[in-house]
Amino acid sequence: MHPGSLLPSNGARALAAALCLAAFATGATADCTASAAPDCYRAFEPPQAGGALHYYASLAPGAGPTQALVAMHGHPRDAGKTFDAALRTVRQAGALERTLVIAPLFQVAADKAGKCSSAGVPAAQDGDLLWTCASWLEGGRAENGNGLSSFAAMDALVAELHRRWPSLRTVTIAGFSAGAQMVQHYIGFAADPPAASLALRYVVADPGTWLYFDAFRPFPPSDAAACPALDRWKYGTEGLPAHLGRDAAQARARYAAADIHYLQGELDTGEGKGTAYRVLDKSCAAAAQGPYRLQRGLAYAQYDRTLLAPARRREVTVVPGCAHDVACVFPSEAARAALLGTPSK
Repeated sequence: MHPGSLLPSNGARALAAALCLAAFATGATADCTASAAPDCYRAFEPPQAGGALHYYASLAPGAGPTQALVAMHGHPRDAGKTFDAALRTVRQAGALERTLVIAPLFQVAADKAGKCSSAGVPAAQDGDLLWTCASWLEGGRAENGNGLSSFAAMDALVAELHRRWPSLRTVTIAGFSAGAQMVQHYIGFAADPPAASLALRYVVADPGTWLYFDAFRPFPPSDAAACPALDRWKYGTEGLPAHLGRDAAQARARYAAADIHYLQGELDTGEGKGTAYRVLDKSCAAAAQGPYRLQRGLAYAQYDRTLLAPARRREVTVVPGCAHDVACVFPSEAARAALLGTPSK
């Protein structure tokens, strides 16, 4: 079965997919530029994956967008909310026709998804690729099918978008919270674009922790020996999973050369309301990066500018009035240039 084909695992699945395609064919895409809906939920099977990945899409295949915004969900796998936040960004920029909005959903088996689900998350279907609540955000392999890594799944999604929407010239992959962890870790291991005419951009927004490419940490522990995870994957590059396909030096070089933008909520600090402090990683390896998300993000941007890619001079955009909420950060005027590559009005 080739990429983009429907997976006839059972009659209900095939019927749902057929209805989805019919909705697109009959012009139901207007609803998909308004909010996430069942008609907007599509599936494809990455090559040799042995299973399917789903995503929300704002436009029908064959439409002529020139750019895509791929919005990666956070730990609760709230792909619908993330899709809606990205849509608001595009709508407010007046760019709905030229911008394809995509929100992938990395599925987790029902008996393991209790800690990483939110209202409205579609249930996994027979034949879906399945990860754990934590594995997808660090490039882990699917637990079924042929063990496709989440990074390879993202590569396949980019190729699928290029195939379905050949007018695309730019794809921006933007993640929020745990989704930002996934995107930030993925950058150094991403495949080349599927065509020379396609440019890739990345936006990292409010991750809990970051991938460092050397021993530097802004807040190093007094006893590094007591913090064995400090330099290990996913905080550093020691013990890189072999299936990611690159060593630390190669991943660092790829990251340094990439088109990357950083976003942080101004209020995503401390332990107050809206900061999701309860789920913030407080391990010694995480604390070495800073006390809270805002401080960790600002420190990483400084590390990037001084040690990682000084020629790039990457900046972090601090979004006024936002704590840890994709529905505040993504649609903000301050974030527009990072997410869409267009100047704020």
